[in-house]
Amino acid sequence: MDGNSEKVSVNMNVGTLSQIDVLVDLGYYSNRSDFINQAVRQAIDQKQSIIENETSKQRESNGDWFTGICVITKDQLLIAKEKGKKLKIRGYGVVVIDKKLDDLALEVIDSIDIKGKILASQKIKDTFSNIK
Repeated sequence: MDGNSEKVSVNMNVGTLSQIDVLVDLGYYSNRSDFINQAVRQAIDQKQSIIENETSKQRESNGDWFTGICVITKDQLLIAKEKGKKLKIRGYGVVVIDKKLDDLALEVIDSIDIKGKILASQKIKDTFSNIK
């Protein structure tokens, strides 16, 4: 697994797994994970317009909303501070805040509400207690 992957457990009935195994044994997929990854990507592709619409809607109502990877930069924090703006970071994915930015981040960030992961100091995680 590379650094951009997370392990997910999926429960399936034996009949479904046996059909996947047939396709793997015939060489259509390298393993069960390959099959599941491709099936998930196809399902996401089919719903891409829904995802894009929701992303656009959320960004219009809240400019700090994201999907994917959100790296909070020193420049971003300084600009918000200069404007007297408090950031409300919301979205899905991974938020990254360098521990060197802790004091500035605590001054400028009002809230962090994500479904995913935060890569930051324990001080930041403790302050925004909805993050584990």
